[in-house]
Amino acid sequence: MPFDVVLVDDHKLVRDGVKTILERGSEFRVVGEVENGADAVQLCRTSQPDIVLMDIGLPGMNGIEATTELLRHCPAVKVIILSMYDDENSVVSAIRSGARAFVLKKASSTELLDALRTVARGGSYLSSQVSDRLLSRIQRGDLETRDRSPLEMLSPRELQVLRLVAEGKTSKDIAALLDLGLQTVRSYRKTMMKKLGVNNVAGLTQLALAAGLTSWNKPDANPMG
Repeated sequence: MPFDVVLVDDHKLVRDGVKTILERGSEFRVVGEVENGADAVQLCRTSQPDIVLMDIGLPGMNGIEATTELLRHCPAVKVIILSMYDDENSVVSAIRSGARAFVLKKASSTELLDALRTVARGGSYLSSQVSDRLLSRIQRGDLETRDRSPLEMLSPRELQVLRLVAEGKTSKDIAALLDLGLQTVRSYRKTMMKKLGVNNVAGLTQLALAAGLTSWNKPDANPMG
């Protein structure tokens, strides 16, 4: 019995390439493909796949946020993040969002299949280049001694709300986008202000911009996937 897989990438060529790799064998079956995070959440709520291959650099709701939202509704689904970039922020954000694996797009088809098999069995997987970099940082003590970003105190959901605040969305807008209650969104904003030591929306926005949080969705900025 093959594992059902959903592909989420805004480039059809990438989806077609991955689909071709998976169709060579009988272990995995592509049951759907979409090009943005919001559609991925909706598709998974109806189809309940075993695994989702998720790009980070998606239009609208990025892959990190889509993973958080998807797992809120479909906790049994296993998410594998696909990315062009192996920077630490991308990797850590992906794992914090609940992803079970992080695979670089430049990986071989053999590595992609290894990741899928590992995750299908309930394990976790990091591309070798990613794991080597993190291991080197740990050995040097960089992860413990480097300056921590204030945003690291926030949960994935809080980061999601913060990005939308920084993009000028009102609490009402955010509630509708994330399918949350208005008071819940207001509560998130108050909690974030307290955690980050700011007193207003302008302060939240300034911190988000300084950390490059909104650049995840700007194609001309430093892309994440």
